[in-house]
Amino acid sequence: MDTGDRLLTPGEVAALFRVDPKTVTRWAAAGRIGSIRTPGGHRRFRESEVRALLEGEGEFDEENPPGGPGTAAQPGPTAAPRAAGSRPGGY
Repeated sequence: MDTGDRLLTPGEVAALFRVDPKTVTRWAAAGRIGSIRTPGGHRRFRESEVRALLEGEGEFDEENPPGGPGTAAQPGPTAAPRAAGSRPGGY
């Protein structure tokens, strides 16, 4: 079933959304954006779906961006600072 739609890499999608490629991979794993797996196991994304999301015609809107909290579109909470000289795990 060939729709003639160009397939984009996670890096290409990330550049369009101005996020890290790992964020795009997490969106796909969470079902927030559709993806296709290559025979080698890599993800590819339909350009038409990505463009629709960018233009606000897709499943997500301004209140619910593809990445949810913590993305460039909607910053999430930051980690609490540690005391000077302290190490994670308390050692």
